[in-house]
Amino acid sequence: MSQVVSGSDQLKNLFSALTEQTFQVELGVADPPLIDYLSSLLERFVRFEAIFRLRDIVGRRLDEVADMLMEAEQCTDRPRREFHRHIGDFTLFWTGVYPEALKRLKGFDRKDAMVDYQEQGKRSYYIASTLMEQETMKDAAVLRRLSHEFELCSNGLRRVRAEWERLPLLGSNGQQCR
Repeated sequence: MSQVVSGSDQLKNLFSALTEQTFQVELGVADPPLIDYLSSLLERFVRFEAIFRLRDIVGRRLDEVADMLMEAEQCTDRPRREFHRHIGDFTLFWTGVYPEALKRLKGFDRKDAMVDYQEQGKRSYYIASTLMEQETMKDAAVLRRLSHEFELCSNGLRRVRAEWERLPLLGSNGQQCR
């Protein structure tokens, strides 16, 4: 009988297992640092506030890539790499995990209507990788791989989502939920 996934450790373990299974077994990508980064991205982005954590200078939430890019160029109180890394994560999350949301995110009435999320994600990961300090060169290498393998990672995250949607969950009364 399955258990409800609860607690951050169980969620972390679930995302780690699903990501590892998908990337190593199904896609043949044996790259532990990349797989760890992707499972960590899923764990972080479970929280809505993490997806939309970037703020402009007056504290307004940045929910469009176009605004994030403008702020990255104008911001002086935070490193540009933080913005570009988040833009990469943001675009990878939406193109990979919830591609059906792109229609709304890139609606005709939004600044992101003309933004290619895949191309911008690749570009932002690359920029972030070039802005890393010497002590974080391992992170820079992962970001560079994310830039080069953005489509593969997006496809893999779509498969991870399909796997977690197949998992049976139990409600608080022990009945299976779907």
